This record gives sequence, structure tokens and C-alpha cells, in this order.
Amino acid sequence: MWLHVVSSEFPSRMNVTYFPDDSRPSHWRQPVLALGNFDGFHRGHMKIIGRVCSRASDTGSTPVAMIFDPHPPRIVRPDKAPALLMTKEQKIRTLMSAGVQGVVVVRFTEELSRWKPEAFVRSVLVNWLGVAEVWVGANFLFGCDRSGDFTVLRTLGKQLEFRAEKIDAVRYKEFVISSTRIRRLIREGRVDEVGALLGHHYTINGVVVRGDGRGQKIGFPTANISTENELIPPYGVYATMASIDGIINRSVTNIGVRPSVSEGDEASVETYLFDVDRDLYGLTMKLGFIQRLRDEKKFKSVDLLREQIEVDRLCALKLFDRMSL
Repeated sequence: MWLHVVSSEFPSRMNVTYFPDDSRPSHWRQPVLALGNFDGFHRGHMKIIGRVCSRASDTGSTPVAMIFDPHPPRIVRPDKAPALLMTKEQKIRTLMSAGVQGVVVVRFTEELSRWKPEAFVRSVLVNWLGVAEVWVGANFLFGCDRSGDFTVLRTLGKQLEFRAEKIDAVRYKEFVISSTRIRRLIREGRVDEVGALLGHHYTINGVVVRGDGRGQKIGFPTANISTENELIPPYGVYATMASIDGIINRSVTNIGVRPSVSEGDEASVETYLFDVDRDLYGLTMKLGFIQRLRDEKKFKSVDLLREQIEVDRLCALKLFDRMSL
């Protein structure tokens, strides 16, 4: 069972508001809105948020992002809904860190999924939020059966007196960056390529929980991470960066069932932090994946396992040195 612990740093309700539960915050002035799902917050998302913040600064308005919870496919086609790259809490924190001054969380329901595009724009964007501008990605779709696109949004904007603009897709090499492609790369363990598309390392958040202490016994104490993140890289050993209390530590992480020391089949996320000698139990950790080092495998003895862990550590150190981490 993955467990996520929400820290006290979560943005206040002055900055995060829910539709239809709440009223629009009175201090939001003529919102310039970034509208989308923003799962993973990749380079394309960064471009949209950057433009919204720039426009809001130029016009003296409030930059706001709007997201949906749960993710709309969970409601309209749950059998095909993808695993998400971020928890809602991660997404909100990331959006706020990127510069928006407010986040709207639309509670997505079966009823809302049946709204036509015009009903959503009138009820949510105009009557409730009072937008001055709305910015979306090139492929943004909304409304019943995803029948609304940017052309529909712009037409409604002209009728209802708000500006609608889109940001062209961002490309990496020969392909368009998308959350769908990033999910596929994570499932394949290609976390270094994921970092290039995201513009940052793929990160899961969690809390350090007690394990069986076997890493301590062989000279490599590990922090067992319990997380609510849905998409975990496949079994294997990874060079990672572990952040605790704002301090970033170089580390190596094993994801899997630990076949050399355990007879069970329960998967775990275990991280060995370099040069860290402190009690970490109960602390929240952010774990960023840099590069896959090898597959998980079973060793014939604890000594061979210990030797391999040392090899993994040295390989990770060389990688960190090349990257100046």
C-alpha cells in the first residue's frame, strides 16, 4: 500500500479554491488563467504557465491555474484512465512554485462530464471565475465528449468578452512532448529521457517507514519509502536524488522485491543515501530519478550482494560527478 503524507507546507486555501464548493477569492483581480491537467508539469506546461504569469504581470492581473480532480478519464472512461505522474498535492505545489498566485481545483463529476463546452465556459470561467484571459495547450479539449477545442474556446471568448490564446506544442528532438509519452518512458525505466522531457527529474513523494533493517546489517542502510504516487518506475536500481527537509542527497534506489534477502513478493522502494547518518523515520522524502543503473537480480550470497551495491554506488558517483550533482 502506498501512503502519502501531506506536509504543513501545502498552500493555504487563500491560494487554492474548489469549484463548485467555494466562492472565487475576492483578491483575485481579472484572472489570467492557465487551463489544463498539467500532469507531470513538463516543458510544454512550463511554457503555458510562463506566458500566463508574464501576461498577468503586464496587465496587473492575477495569474491562476485551473486543474480537474479527479482526472476526467477516471470519470468518463475509468477502464482506460492512465496512471498519473503527480498527486494532486504535488501538482498544486508545483504550479504555485512556477509562479501562479492561485489554483482552482474543479471537482470533476459525472454531471460535469455531460456539460457542453458553452455551459462550462459560461458557468465556470465567466460567471464564477470572471476570467480576463484563458491560455491552453495546442491540443486542449473540453466539454461533453471532448467536443470543445481551441476554436470553440476562442469563439466563446469573443462572445463573452475574454481573450483566449493557445501555446503551440513544445518539441524535443523529433517528437512533441506529452504526458502520454512521458508515462510510457517511465514504464520502460528510461528515467533519464523522462528528465529531458520534463525539464526536471521525475519525482515521487513519500514518507520514510520502517523496513526489516537488512540493509543496515550489510553496511548499506536504506530508507524505505511509502508513497501515494501512482506511477513507479519498473523494478531495478536507479541513481537518484533524495531531498529531505530541503537538503538534497545523492542516493541509489532499489525498486522491487529484494530477491536476494526476501522470500516475499511485496514490492518496496528502498533508498541508500550517501553520507547520511541520521534517523529518517517519519520524515517526508522527495525522490528524483536520474538514471537506471541495472535490473534487479538475485545474488547467491550476501557478500555478492554487498559487492554489487558498492559497484552501484561507484557507478552513481561517477554519474553525479559528470552531471556536477
